[in-house]
Amino acid sequence: MAEPAIKLSGKKKSTFIDKVKEILPEGGNLNLCLTCGACSSGCPATGLEGMDPRKFLRMAALGMDEEIMSTKWVWMCTMCNRCMYVCPMKINIPQLVYNARGTWPREERPKGIIGSCDMALKNDSCSAMGATGEDFQFVVEDVLEEYQEAQPEFKDMQAPIDKQGAEFFLNQNSREPVTEPDEMLPLWKILHLAGVDWTYGSKGWGGENYCMFLSDDDAWKHIVQTQTDQTHKLGCKTYLNTE
Repeated sequence: MAEPAIKLSGKKKSTFIDKVKEILPEGGNLNLCLTCGACSSGCPATGLEGMDPRKFLRMAALGMDEEIMSTKWVWMCTMCNRCMYVCPMKINIPQLVYNARGTWPREERPKGIIGSCDMALKNDSCSAMGATGEDFQFVVEDVLEEYQEAQPEFKDMQAPIDKQGAEFFLNQNSREPVTEPDEMLPLWKILHLAGVDWTYGSKGWGGENYCMFLSDDDAWKHIVQTQTDQTHKLGCKTYLNTE
């Protein structure tokens, strides 16, 4: 008789799944999975490292902790949440990925994400590029002045920073003011033409949050807190996340 492809030799203690059950609603019953494959069909990371969301979920449900907590695939997931949105049972696979990332020693996580997270923590701009509030203000004012002169029909357009009482607090991918400042203009034009009352903040204007992707709870909470504190300080009603 041929040997089975997979041998299940007794029940292993699964610490990963226990943690998931503590966090996910209703105990995180991963056995609700129908193995329909909807999650894998639209996942941009499907096939990388021989993994896909459905396989990852089943491994978690089977208690394969070692494999779950060591696969590099968790760093290839974009955390886009598409798998959860298309899942008929609404299983939160991105939360599983986030938890799996958190089991890695910090120094073994992707260097690029670590560097961007640490850079964002260096000043209260929260910029992953390390740009300060002063740098940002200089670029915004320079680009705005140049554009107002080049296109007179937008001479009244504004790109305010720390405007008290604005309706919207807008964040900004910090790569644009640092490397592609003209890319900020299309959104400014839309907001201007729509008559939107908005402002940037000198603090918390960096829109990217690599610390969240790093699964560093304290760090990403610090960034979000900096942004929300500035939003409240300016009296803005809505935090507008462009990322």
